[in-house]
Amino acid sequence: MKKDLTERSLDSLQLVDGVLLKAHRDTVALPDGGESVREWIDHPGASAVVPLFDDGSTILVRQFRFPPRREFLEVPAGKLDVENEDPIDVAHRELEEETGWKAASMTRISSLYPCIGYSNEVIHFFVARGMTKGQMSLSDGEFVEGVRMPFDDAVQLAVAGELQDMKTVVALFLARDFLRSNGGTIERDKN
Repeated sequence: MKKDLTERSLDSLQLVDGVLLKAHRDTVALPDGGESVREWIDHPGASAVVPLFDDGSTILVRQFRFPPRREFLEVPAGKLDVENEDPIDVAHRELEEETGWKAASMTRISSLYPCIGYSNEVIHFFVARGMTKGQMSLSDGEFVEGVRMPFDDAVQLAVAGELQDMKTVVALFLARDFLRSNGGTIERDKN
């Protein structure tokens, strides 16, 4: 018989009501009857996309991230902007906004919690195929540059530790395994 490990909130204080995040401090009842404090971030969730082109390439976006104060190569991604927004719609939107490419098909490959110790964020991962040119449309204050490369090279950058954004590494590994279990590698142009 499994122990009940559930913690129940006794009271909650909202510490931050930000544009993206809301931070809370909850007093919780512990399974043994004691109490403790949990600080956590309420995040709307996000979608992340691995675009797969017919020639065997993918596209990552290079952008500066303020908290670590450096640039990263990342898969196209973005947050759910409105309550109950469908993650697949977000994946389509963010792919086109950040890269200028549209996908004929978008397949969900997983949904994962990246920071379970302090956030309720869920990232929904997708593989995009059937790429056609669309229109790049960045939000105010958003600056990114697309970097197209062979998909296998992107995976090797992740394996070598040269990509340090967790969602990007996970997305590439999930996409690699998705491809392996669905007929191998990306279909390559014969030209």
